[in-house]
Amino acid sequence: MEDIRLIVGLGNPGEKYERTRHNAGYWWIDAIAERKRAAWKRETKFSGLVARVEEDGREFVLLKPSTYMNESGRSVSALMRFFKILPGEMLVVHDELDLPPGAVKMKRGGGTGGHNGLTDIAEAIDSKDFWRLRIGIGHPGNKDDVPDYVLERARRAEQDAIDPPFERSLELVQRIAAGRLQDAVTWLHTDPVLEAKRKEAREARMAAATAAKDAPAAAQSPKESE
Repeated sequence: MEDIRLIVGLGNPGEKYERTRHNAGYWWIDAIAERKRAAWKRETKFSGLVARVEEDGREFVLLKPSTYMNESGRSVSALMRFFKILPGEMLVVHDELDLPPGAVKMKRGGGTGGHNGLTDIAEAIDSKDFWRLRIGIGHPGNKDDVPDYVLERARRAEQDAIDPPFERSLELVQRIAAGRLQDAVTWLHTDPVLEAKRKEAREARMAAATAAKDAPAAAQSPKESE
């Protein structure tokens, strides 16, 4: 299995789109760059903004296409050709209508679900075999409402649901850097409350085992001298 070398955040450029649901990919990759204090550089040959971050000795290229969403493939394919990056070495971060606000999922390959950015990338690189980080934004219910829905800001209740798992998902980079992508997926898809309970249970079992091991030695006392 290839290691991820390129992380792409999808969105639309411009201040008016900044906090819209469709820009969830931009939110995520901006947060990673901010955490790593990475500087964005405009690269006209890639039609986008590029930064580099390092995690545990591994370097990742970050890309924000500055094309509009439905032309993302032009930016992505140009950078992939230049750096000789394979589809399986790329993670694309995007908003996901089919997941509720607060859900964040990761997978490799599959369809594009009608997402214009994913569709354009798949066509430009002639492959759907790339990783996706899907940030749930929910569905308006009627497909005719989708174009307006994705270009609006999330309601307060939705944003409150999105923020905690979104922040947790930023820790994915250090897990991806370890090269164990399936472990990273398992971690991401595990409920953090359940994960904390399992950790607590493991620690309790280890403490009990240690206590049981030490008990016989403590019970033995030296013979009294006659």
